Amino acid sequence: MAKENNTRPKYNLFSNMRFMISIANKVSKSIVIYSIVIAGLTVALNLTELYVAPYVIEKVENKVPITELIITIAVFAGALLVLKTAKGYLAELCLYGRISARSVLIERINTKANTTSYINTLKMQFKDLKGKAMDATYSNQRATEHIYTTMTSILTNLMGFAIYLALLSNVNIVLMGVVIVTSIISYLVSRKTDAWRYNHRDEESELFDKIIYIKGMAYDTEFAKDVRIFGLSSWIKDIYAGLIKAYEAFYSKVEGYKMIGSICDCLLSILRNVIAYIYLINMVLHGSISVPEFLLYFTAVSGFTAWTSDILKEFSTAYKESLDISSVREFLDYPEVYRFEGGVSIPEVAEGYEIKLEEVSFKYEDAKDYTIKQINLILKPGEKLAVVGLNGAGKTTLIKIMCGLLDPTEGKVLLNGIDIREFNRREYYKLFSTVFQTSEVIDISVAENISQEMEEIDRDRVRDVLQLAGLTEKIEELKDGIDTKLGHKVWDDGVELSGGQTQRLLLARALYRNAPLLILDEPTAALDPLAENDIYMKYNEMTKNKSSVFVSHRLASTRFCDRIIFIGDGIIKEEGTHDELMKLNGAYAELFEVQSRYYREGRDF
Repeated sequence: MAKENNTRPKYNLFSNMRFMISIANKVSKSIVIYSIVIAGLTVALNLTELYVAPYVIEKVENKVPITELIITIAVFAGALLVLKTAKGYLAELCLYGRISARSVLIERINTKANTTSYINTLKMQFKDLKGKAMDATYSNQRATEHIYTTMTSILTNLMGFAIYLALLSNVNIVLMGVVIVTSIISYLVSRKTDAWRYNHRDEESELFDKIIYIKGMAYDTEFAKDVRIFGLSSWIKDIYAGLIKAYEAFYSKVEGYKMIGSICDCLLSILRNVIAYIYLINMVLHGSISVPEFLLYFTAVSGFTAWTSDILKEFSTAYKESLDISSVREFLDYPEVYRFEGGVSIPEVAEGYEIKLEEVSFKYEDAKDYTIKQINLILKPGEKLAVVGLNGAGKTTLIKIMCGLLDPTEGKVLLNGIDIREFNRREYYKLFSTVFQTSEVIDISVAENISQEMEEIDRDRVRDVLQLAGLTEKIEELKDGIDTKLGHKVWDDGVELSGGQTQRLLLARALYRNAPLLILDEPTAALDPLAENDIYMKYNEMTKNKSSVFVSHRLASTRFCDRIIFIGDGIIKEEGTHDELMKLNGAYAELFEVQSRYYREGRDF
C-alpha cells in the first residue's frame, strides 16, 4: 500500500489564495469584484427563498385580498428571477476570466519547463513537480481554476452564516449550539472518511496511470508491429484486467469509507431536525411564535446547518487545492542552477573560440560512480575534433558539458580563458549548432523545422543546407517542396520521414544556424554506408570556419578529423590522429580492427 502523503507544503493556504487573486487581478481586476458580487447575490437569493413561503402564508392567514397576495407572490418571483439572472450572468463573465487566469499559469509552467537549467530536467524532484503542476492546470475542475469557485463559496457561506446567526439568535442559544455541534461532528467524520482517499491519491494515480498506459498500448501504432509479431494481445489484456481489478478493490475501499460518513451524517441530521421540531413546535403551542414564524425558523435551522457545514467543507476543499497550488508555485520557483540574467558578455573574436576543460569530472544525481573523471581537453579554434568510444563511455555527457547543458561536478569549462559560469547561459548556447542523438522534428513545414522560424525564413539558405545534408533530392520529390508539412499528428497530408532522412533534416537545422561551434553526436547512426560516406565527404565544407566535435562509436567515421580522443571508463585513454593511434596499437587500434573486419570482403569469421 502507498504511504500517506504528509509532506508539509511550502506555501500556506492564505498565501496561495493571495497568489491566485494576484493572478486574477493581472488578467482582469473585475474577476475578484464579480466574485464578491456573486457571493452577495447568492446569499440574497437564499434569503428571498427563505422568506417567500412564511410571508405568503402570513398573508393567507391574515386573509388579505387576492390582488395583494398575487402582487406579493409576483414581487418574490420577480426578485428571484432578477437575482438568478444576475448571478448566472456574472458567473459566465467570471468563467472566462478564471480560464484566462489558469492559462497564465499554464504559460508560466511551459516557459519554466522549456527554459530551466538543463540539469533540472534530469532531477526526479523537478519531474515530479512538473507533473503535479501540469495536473493542477489540466481542466476547469483542477485546483488552479476551481480555487476561485471555492473562495467565492467560502465568502458566500461566511456571509450566510453571519446573517442566519443573527436571525436565529432570537430563538434559543441551545438550539443554535445543537446545530453547530452536530454540523461540526458531521464534518469531522466526513473529513476523516474523505481523507482516506486523499491521503492515498498517489496510489490511485499510479494505478490510473498504469491503466491509461496499457490501454494506450492497444491503440498506439508504435506498438502495432510488436503486438502482432509477438502475440502480445492476450498478455496486454491480462495486465489490463489485473489493473482494473486492483482499481476496483481500491474504489471499493473508497466507497466503504464514504458510506460510513453518509450514515453518520444522516443520523446527525435526524437528531438535529427532531430537536428543532420539538423545540419549535413547543414554541408554537405556547404561542411564542406563529405558524409562518415556525416555518421560517425551521427552514433557517436547515440553512444555518448548511452554512456551517459548508464553511468547514469549503475550507477543507481550499486546503486540498492549496496543496496542488503549492506544487505549481514550487515548480515555478524551482531554483535555477545556471546564470540566466546578467553575466559577462561573450567575447567577439575573429579567430574563433577555444573551449578548455580543466580537471572535469561529472556524476549524475544519485549515481554511485562518476560518468567522466578528470578530463583535460582543449578544442582549438577551427579544429575538427572526434570523440570516440564504446556506448556508455561518457561521450554524450562530455559534449553536454562542453555545450553548457551540464556543469562539471568538479573542475571547470573555459571559453577563451573565462569560466562559462560567468556568462549568461542562454548567450553561451548561441555559440553552438548541435545534432543530438534524441532530437526530434516538429509537425510543421520542412523550412520551418530547419530555420526554427515561422516568418522571415531565408529560403535560399534552407535549400543550401539541405544540399549539404544530402536531403535535396528527397525534399524536391515532395508536393510542396520545403513547404511540405511533416507528421500526421497535426496534418492529414503530413509526410513522415525515415530515420535517416530525419537525421539529415536535423543536420540541416544545425547548419542553418551557422554558429561558430558545431557539435554532432552520432549524426550518421541511422544512415546507410553510402549516405554516411556522403556526409563525411562534405564534412570539410560543413565545418568551414568553425570548430567542430564529431561524436561516434564507429571509429572508421572519424578519420577525416584533425584529432581523435578515445574515451573509455570515463577518461581519455588515448589521443592523436588516426594514424598515430593505430601506430600506438592500443585500445583504439584494437577496437578499430574489430569493427573494420566486418567490412572486409572474403573474410571468414
